[in-house]
Amino acid sequence: MYLQLYQIKKHLNIDDEFHDDDEYLGSLALAAEKAVELSIDDKLSKLEDDEGYLPAPLTQAMLFLVGTWYANREPDAPVSMSKVPHTFDFIIDLYRNYYNKEDDESRKA
Repeated sequence: MYLQLYQIKKHLNIDDEFHDDDEYLGSLALAAEKAVELSIDDKLSKLEDDEGYLPAPLTQAMLFLVGTWYANREPDAPVSMSKVPHTFDFIIDLYRNYYNKEDDESRKA
């Protein structure tokens, strides 16, 4: 898992001593990783540096997702919401693999 619990709690302003939602936050982090991989059409492991870290913008995109899902646990919002510019979609577009050479080669086979 790329996101650590302490990062998520810091991002969400959750006290380190509060553990009731730790398991839930971990599941949100795993879901955010998969969502980012699908959004960029590439494996996150391909974007790791030598120490196993992802580029900071991708980490931030995952934190945006976790924060959104934690605050809005249902698909319907009681009020009209609008996207904040330069957040998830903006960051993901920086890393989106529009032409996945491996997929193209597997289609030829």
